[in-house]
Amino acid sequence: MATLNIKGFPDALYGKLQDRAEREHRSVSQEVVHLLSLAVEERQPLSILELKGLGKEIWQGVNAADHVAEERESWD
Repeated sequence: MATLNIKGFPDALYGKLQDRAEREHRSVSQEVVHLLSLAVEERQPLSILELKGLGKEIWQGVNAADHVAEERESWD
């Protein structure tokens, strides 16, 4: 496993990192790896079709484009 050394790391930022690691029950090293992983991993695009709850059943069978057009017409 690789080792990463960072020169000139601001003390205030390191303090925030320590606080965050403590809240997440991780070591500082584990928190750094976690945050870097989130930052560099490819994220799958989100789809509205995958929503669970949030009134999803209300929108089933509704054509979104028609609904938006109707709403826009009502603004006049």
